[in-house]
Amino acid sequence: MALLGTRYLLSRQQPLSLRPALVYAPLVLKGVRVAAAPLIHGLAHRAQRGEMVEIELTAYCLKGTTRRGRWVRPGIVAADPRIFPLSRYVEVFIGDKYEGRFLVDDTGGLIKGPILDVWKPTCAEAKLFGRRKGVAMLVSR
Repeated sequence: MALLGTRYLLSRQQPLSLRPALVYAPLVLKGVRVAAAPLIHGLAHRAQRGEMVEIELTAYCLKGTTRRGRWVRPGIVAADPRIFPLSRYVEVFIGDKYEGRFLVDDTGGLIKGPILDVWKPTCAEAKLFGRRKGVAMLVSR
């Protein structure tokens, strides 16, 4: 039996389409063992300097202070501190486009794993930003 993308061939007559999913533990499907993919790109470990990490980018517009007690401002991102340490800089790319250098100065209750939440001055800008995929690189201080 072979895995082709998201299609599992259970019989020659009737293929079954499954949605993509992360598998955290070994799983058995009618005699076929599906093992978890290795956790890479920031899911299992803290990002290292110079390492490219696949990320999702979102935006937020809250006012006030960051986790480190500083006022929010352009150039600030919120991140999971297990992946991107606080008070460090990340360079962000979306496709071939360089988005800039951001300071990891905030965290968020819903930010788990390789997600960066970019601060925007207005909620309209944050909504317009939406959700994007990209890569981030932790840089030297």
